Amino acid sequence: MLARHAIADADWDRITGLLPTRGPKNDTRRFVDAVLFVARTGVPWRDLPERFGHWNAVWRRFDRWSRKGVWQEVFDALQDPDLEWLILDSTVIRAHPCAAGAPKKPTARAGRRSRPSGAAGAGSGPRSMCG
Repeated sequence: MLARHAIADADWDRITGLLPTRGPKNDTRRFVDAVLFVARTGVPWRDLPERFGHWNAVWRRFDRWSRKGVWQEVFDALQDPDLEWLILDSTVIRAHPCAAGAPKKPTARAGRRSRPSGAAGAGSGPRSMCG
């Protein structure tokens, strides 16, 4: 069974000839799986699970491959000829409806004047949460 963030066999076969051949082939596949894990989950390198190896060794190898242009070669080989670049960001940021310009709904206390800070007014006595 394929791990959730692991590279599929068909995809691995497409890129294996483009990757540097240093060290065991199984280690290179584990390294590519580690890079995909970081890319897909967005975790910092330091939070990389130990099953991928020491985070700093993985990051150094990623950096070396980046400087050599290995990733660019992989992207060029896998690129769809109809698309020059496609970047998707799945980040979701939710704002309160008022932030998006939604009309404000009146509340039961709409007629009262509110205090900006929500604090007790001047001259009022101390309040207690207990009895």
